[in-house]
Amino acid sequence: MAKADTSQGLSKEERDAVRQRAKELRDQEKAGKNRAAGDKAVLDAIAEMEPADKSLAEGLYKVVTEVAPDLVPKTYYGMPGFANAEGKIVVFIQAAAKFKTRYATIGFEDRANLDDGDLWPIGFAVRNWTPAVEAKVTEIVRKAVS
Repeated sequence: MAKADTSQGLSKEERDAVRQRAKELRDQEKAGKNRAAGDKAVLDAIAEMEPADKSLAEGLYKVVTEVAPDLVPKTYYGMPGFANAEGKIVVFIQAAAKFKTRYATIGFEDRANLDDGDLWPIGFAVRNWTPAVEAKVTEIVRKAVS
């Protein structure tokens, strides 16, 4: 049986993401809380995406910048994300191509105000950016920053 391409239990894609995150942290430390640098990093990350993932990331970028302008664009393991004033990620998009999954995921970290009793969703699979998807994401982002 051939051994899978893993190192310490991580796939090549996961190892690449960890390396990307280390680079991001170094770059972010150099840039400080520079909104323009974060915006450039996020727009560069979006520009490098596959077309299907790119349209989803562009949609999320539009929604977040309109609905939650206080969130700061910031990459997160190479993925476009948006952070609060403390620099902590609130929302991000994981491209389908990044980990070879069949759909992209819009994820919310624990800083998002999405609590609803004892169980609530924090990740949403998305395959197409439609007006209905945009409306739902807008509603969720608005709640996340309330």
